[in-house]
Amino acid sequence: MRNDTIQTQTNREMGSLYAEPANGFHAKNTKGQVITCKAAVLWGPKEAFTIEDVEVHPPQKMEVRIKVICTSICHTDLGAWNALNEAHRAFPRILGHEAAGIVESVGEGVVDLSEGDHVVPVFNGECGECVYCISSKTNLCERYRVDPTRCVMTGDSKTRFFTKKGGQPIYHFLNTSTFTEYTVLDSACVVKINPNAPIEKMSLLSCGVTTGVGAAWNTANVKNGSSVAVFGLGAVGLAANLSLRSSMSVLWL
Repeated sequence: MRNDTIQTQTNREMGSLYAEPANGFHAKNTKGQVITCKAAVLWGPKEAFTIEDVEVHPPQKMEVRIKVICTSICHTDLGAWNALNEAHRAFPRILGHEAAGIVESVGEGVVDLSEGDHVVPVFNGECGECVYCISSKTNLCERYRVDPTRCVMTGDSKTRFFTKKGGQPIYHFLNTSTFTEYTVLDSACVVKINPNAPIEKMSLLSCGVTTGVGAAWNTANVKNGSSVAVFGLGAVGLAANLSLRSSMSVLWL
């Protein structure tokens, strides 16, 4: 699904909101209600996405409902579309995990996010309490770490997506599901960003940029003054390069 198509449609629907650098989104009649919107639904391995009306239910305890402004496509989405690993198959499903959006409403107990906040979803959430979160290995959080087999919300093991026609459950993907105009996430999988940042460009922070930066800073553990070779200059390679070039000698390959 094309990112520019999603962005154009959303811009038109949001009107002046899209141009506002600060908070100003008002849920009005949608807070606490089921929202009907468009989503790209995958009904089976390697099938064509279908754009259809879906119902997005309100966020429950410690959850957030987001209006998606922009979403990007990652190779991980392609892998899920292929569904070569039978353990990862759950259909129908809404894929997508790189996005930027605006908080429409929050569920009970959410205190660090509020209506109108500009945010990006993250598939590696942190509970802040497990043995991994209180160490330096927060990416292994026992509750919110990446799990391609998980296809429902963490709190009650239910989905928040249903088909408009027939009310069939639609499954979640990677704690995020962003190929939709509205999505529901655990609050632990949502990060607030500066409202002055160009939101149409912030979706890459959800995966591509952080993957490249993390590869350089964490996996390779590159030190100041090192000479580094970056193989491949796609989105991830460029992000790795930008994270290194200020203090190191970098060879692009």
